[in-house]
Amino acid sequence: MSEKEEQALFDYDAKLSIKEAVPMGLQHVVAAVVGIVTPGIMIAKVCNLSSGDTTIMIQTSLIFSAIATMIQLFPIFGKVGSRLPVMMGASFAYVPILMAIGGDFGIAAIFGAQLVGSILVILVGLSIKKIRILFPPLVTGTVILSIGLSLFPVAIKYMAGGAGSPDFGSAQNWLVALLTFAVVFYFNYFSKGFLKLSSILNGMIVGYVVSLVLGMVNFTPVKEASVFQVITPLYFGLDFQIVPILTLVVMFIVDAVQAIGQFTATTVGAMDREPTDKELSGGIMGSGFSNFIGSFFGSVPVATFGQNVGLVTVTKVINKYVMVFASVILLVAGFVPKVASILTTIPYAVIGGATVSVFASISMTGVRMISSQELTPRNTGVVGISLAFGIGVTLSVGCLSGFPPWVTTIFGNSEVILTTIVAVILNVLLKEHKQVAIE
Repeated sequence: MSEKEEQALFDYDAKLSIKEAVPMGLQHVVAAVVGIVTPGIMIAKVCNLSSGDTTIMIQTSLIFSAIATMIQLFPIFGKVGSRLPVMMGASFAYVPILMAIGGDFGIAAIFGAQLVGSILVILVGLSIKKIRILFPPLVTGTVILSIGLSLFPVAIKYMAGGAGSPDFGSAQNWLVALLTFAVVFYFNYFSKGFLKLSSILNGMIVGYVVSLVLGMVNFTPVKEASVFQVITPLYFGLDFQIVPILTLVVMFIVDAVQAIGQFTATTVGAMDREPTDKELSGGIMGSGFSNFIGSFFGSVPVATFGQNVGLVTVTKVINKYVMVFASVILLVAGFVPKVASILTTIPYAVIGGATVSVFASISMTGVRMISSQELTPRNTGVVGISLAFGIGVTLSVGCLSGFPPWVTTIFGNSEVILTTIVAVILNVLLKEHKQVAIE
C-alpha cells in the first residue's frame, strides 16, 4: 500500500480501493456481528418464537444494523445522521427491558413501545442541550453499571443451558460454556490485533465445534430456511400498551445520552476534536429514525457499538467507505436466511460463555464513568442509593405484590429503570459541596 493510499484511511471522504476497504471493514464486521445477532436470539427465546421467526429476527437485526450505520455515514437531508465513522447494531443495553416486556406482554408489545420511544429519541436529538444536564457522567455511569449487573444472571443461566431446559445445570453445558469463556479470555487478554478484536467470535467458534462433537446442535432450522428472503413489514405486529411504552421510553432516553459518550469518544479518540452540536443532534436523530423504521419490520433497537468505537479510536481509521463495506456485508447476510438460521443453532451454553465477558465489560464501562468523577460523599450516595433500590427491588421477588401488576413490570423486572429514575432524582436534589474525596 502506497503512502497516499494509507493516508486515505485517515480521511473521512477520501476514495478507497477494495483492497484498502476490505481488511479494515472485515475487522468491524468481526467485532460487531456477534453483538448484533445475540440480543435478537435472547429475546426470541424469551418470547418462545419458532426457529423460523428467530431467523427473521436475526435477519432484521443484521439488515437494520447496516441501514442505521449508513444513515449515520450519509445523513438524510444532511441532518438525520452524524456523518461520523460509527457502527450501529442491536444493543445489549436494551436486552433486560426487552426480555421483561416480551415475557409479560409478547413480541408485538416490544415493537409498539419501540415505535413510540423512537419518536421521543428524535425529539431528544432536536433538544439535546436541554436534557443533557439530567444525565452527567455520574448518572450515565450508574445506569450503565446497572445494565451490566442485570445481565450477569442471564449469562450464567445460559451457561447452565438455559433456564427451563431439560439439561439445565448439566456438567456438559458447563464444560462447553467454560471452554468457550476460556477461549474468549485467552484471545482478549493474551493476543493482539485481529485475534484480540475477534476474541468473542473465536470463542463461539470453538464452543460451537465442541457442541457439534457432543451432539448438542440441531440443524433442522437450517434445512427449513430458504436461500433468500425479503423481510416484510408488520410481520410481528405492533401492540401499544402503556406499561411497555413507559418502560422503554426511559431506556431510550438513557441510550440517547450514552450515545453522546460514544460519539465523543469517536471524535476525541480518532479525530482529535470534540463533536459538534450538529453531529450529536444528527446522530441521536439518526438512531431514533432507524429504530422507528425498524419497529415496523421487527428489528430490536440499534445503538452505537462500543467495541467498534474502540476499534476506530485505536486504528484512527475514519474513512467512511470502510464502514460502507462492513454495512454491505451485514446487509447481504441479512437477506440470506441460510446464514441467519445457522446462528439460531448456537447452544445456550456457547452464548452464555461468550457473552459473560461482554456483560462484565459493560459493567466496567459504567465503573470507569463513575470513577472519572470525584468520589465525594454526595456522588457515592447517588451511585450507591440508586443501585440499592434498583438491584434490591428486582432481586426481592414479590416485594411489590401489594401494588397493581404494572408497578412490578416497570420497577420490579429490571434493575435499569428504577436505578435510572433514582439516580436522576438524587443528582438533582443533592447539591455538590466542596468535600474531601474518599480515598
